[in-house]
Amino acid sequence: MPGVQPAIRVKRIYDPYEEGDGERILVDGLWPRGISREQSHLAAWARELAPSAQLRQWFGHDPSRWDEFRQRYRQELQEPDKQAALLRLVQLARSRTVTLLYAARDKEHNQAVVLRELLAELCRGEPGRTEPL
Repeated sequence: MPGVQPAIRVKRIYDPYEEGDGERILVDGLWPRGISREQSHLAAWARELAPSAQLRQWFGHDPSRWDEFRQRYRQELQEPDKQAALLRLVQLARSRTVTLLYAARDKEHNQAVVLRELLAELCRGEPGRTEPL
């Protein structure tokens, strides 16, 4: 849409689809229960950007582990096999609205929140970033 700035949004996959969602990208490693592919309105499923099973299980959506989870997950996103997928997402987010979808109940402590933060930094090309793309 002309005049509309691209945005990076975060939304639970169980929340209703909205036209303003733009490109809906699922960033969970497991397919969410009770959701069909048709209901999801997905543009892509970026399971390669999901936290490792070990990290996800360690975190267990415990808010007291949030800061360490954020740090560990950002480290995982620096792995070479995740860099290509991350770059594709950065390129997409620079040109259109992207909604990162997750299944967790906690809307403040999940991987999509961390990924949105990182994508925003990369899209802005913040000086001083040392992580490769």
